[in-house]
Amino acid sequence: MSTPEHSPLGKNTPYADRYDPSLLFAIPRAEKRAEIGVAELLPFHGVDIWNAYELSWLDLRGKPVVALAEFRVPAASPNIIESKSFKLYLNGFAQERIVDAAALAATLMHDLSAAAGALVGVQLSEADAAAYPVTDLDGRLLDSQSIDIDHYGPPQAEFLSADNSAIAVEETVVSHLLRSNCPVTGQPDWGSVQITYRGPPIEHAGLLRYLVSFRNHNEFHEQCIERIFVDLMERCAPQQLSVYARYTRRGGLDINPFRSSTPETPGNPRTARQ
Repeated sequence: MSTPEHSPLGKNTPYADRYDPSLLFAIPRAEKRAEIGVAELLPFHGVDIWNAYELSWLDLRGKPVVALAEFRVPAASPNIIESKSFKLYLNGFAQERIVDAAALAATLMHDLSAAAGALVGVQLSEADAAAYPVTDLDGRLLDSQSIDIDHYGPPQAEFLSADNSAIAVEETVVSHLLRSNCPVTGQPDWGSVQITYRGPPIEHAGLLRYLVSFRNHNEFHEQCIERIFVDLMERCAPQQLSVYARYTRRGGLDINPFRSSTPETPGNPRTARQ
């Protein structure tokens, strides 16, 4: 079975320290996409960027090696990879002797691509702080607005509106108030979201109320961001739109979904909360 309740989430699971690609648990995207009216022909481009901070293996002499890893899973892939299974899989390399980082990267790409159903990009790098500076997301912060909010779920697209009588604008806005819950364990997922659009000006108070309305919503990271993209397109009709979420890490992994109306290759900025 490939539904979330059959995944390792919320279960006592032994942490193996030997390589086992069968640990990866794939969940089809199609069912949740159908809920928001997304069919096989996707209305967006995008990628899910995963960062792994707990990756280690042994060199051929038995000495441990550590690295940071970036994985890019195409939004067009038929499956997401459940995060706990991803962690268990990565932990399985801990006692494996591997020739070098390139050999490991090739194995990771093969296994993750098989699970996702599409080619997954893999980049390994040394744990060098200079290469991973902390930065802020560009954009106008929505969170300083003085407004009343009393709805925390389910998400309410009706909060969204745009002034279609006004001149089109190009704007980037940011909020750190995004919170949703794992649909299996109920554990909270915390994130910051950056929205860039061109079109009728979107009303900021309603947009913030909408983002906060995810607070008690049960859905995976990738599914939340696709819901936000679709709701913004339907309610505000921008000519161009991108939605980028930077989630805090759990179990040594953070997940950062990006969806855009145009083909783009997003950067991988590490924020203060990551």
